[in-house]
Amino acid sequence: MVQALSPLDLTVQRGEFVCFLGASGCGKSTLLSIVAGLETSSTGSVIVNGAPVRGPGIDRVMMFQDAALFPWLTVRGNVEFALKQVGMGRRERADVAREWIERVHLRGFENSAVHQLSGGMRQRVALARSLAVDPAILLMDEPFGALDALTRDRLHLELENLWSATRKTILFVTHNVREAVALGDRVLVFSPRPGRIVGEFGIDLPRPRSLEDVTVVRETAKVMDVLRGALEKSNDEV
Repeated sequence: MVQALSPLDLTVQRGEFVCFLGASGCGKSTLLSIVAGLETSSTGSVIVNGAPVRGPGIDRVMMFQDAALFPWLTVRGNVEFALKQVGMGRRERADVAREWIERVHLRGFENSAVHQLSGGMRQRVALARSLAVDPAILLMDEPFGALDALTRDRLHLELENLWSATRKTILFVTHNVREAVALGDRVLVFSPRPGRIVGEFGIDLPRPRSLEDVTVVRETAKVMDVLRGALEKSNDEV
């Protein structure tokens, strides 16, 4: 059995945007899956709004690097499918889906098939589907990792705007240091497996932020020093 994570104690405030940063295989995605209720930890517990997590729930929605859309459904159909699962009526589903499709800037593509969309557009659909069900926590596992730089930058700004408007709690997994600094209120640096938190940075920079902002670049260098140190220590221990 491989130990993915060391024991850790982590508190996330409601409405906080927290980025989990580390090299591949450090357990950050495993932690996200445990919070989602998709995996079970061997020890300890996860408490959300005072209740222990015992499995998946509509209060916690997961987004992956692959948009994971249903290819036989349209853009509208994918968003409405999620709303149907939470028991929303047909008329309300249509209204809520329309609102969120517009909020992710896909108006005019409601009836488009998934294969007709670019990678960035598919992630916008996934984002609309996730937020339409009004979760307490949005869990994002490298959602922009497969996108080109320009599309990723646009989606950073759109995600930041949606987060500012909704104040959802977001846990965001990435191995891109500058992405973590640009998006997060807080960046947690994980050591290589078994993952443990070896650095914590509060990012008190004005929003909106760009990857090219001088302040973002400077903060990135500080975080990178801790991440590099964790990697070097791990290599010395091998």
